[in-house]
Amino acid sequence: MSLSNISTFLAMGPAPTPPGTQADPRGTIFGQVGFILIMFIALYFVMIRPQQKKQKQQAELLKAVKSGDRILTNSGIIATVVTVKDKSLTVRSADAKFEITKSAVAEITERSGESSEA
Repeated sequence: MSLSNISTFLAMGPAPTPPGTQADPRGTIFGQVGFILIMFIALYFVMIRPQQKKQKQQAELLKAVKSGDRILTNSGIIATVVTVKDKSLTVRSADAKFEITKSAVAEITERSGESSEA
C-alpha cells in the first residue's frame, strides 16, 4: 500500500474538532447503530429471506403430493406414491414398499402420468 492510499483513507475519517471543544458522542453512537442496522438488513436479505422462500416452496410441494406421483427422496430413492397420509407417504420402489415421512421428499419428478420438464 502506497503512502497516497493511506492519506486517502485518513481523509475519509471524521473532521478534526476545533481546539478547546469536544466531539459530540451522540454522533459516533448514531453511526455505530446505523452500521449495525445496515448489517442486519443485509443479513436478512442474504440469509433469512431465501431460507423462508425455500421452506414455503417445500411446504407447497408436500401439499401437492398425491397418489400415483413419482418422487425423489432426499436419500436418492426414486419411488411411486401409493398412499398419502397426514405426515407420511407409502411409496413403492421396484419390489419394495416403504413408508416415509413427507419431509423426506426432495422433488416430484412426474405427476400422475404426466412427465414434468426439469
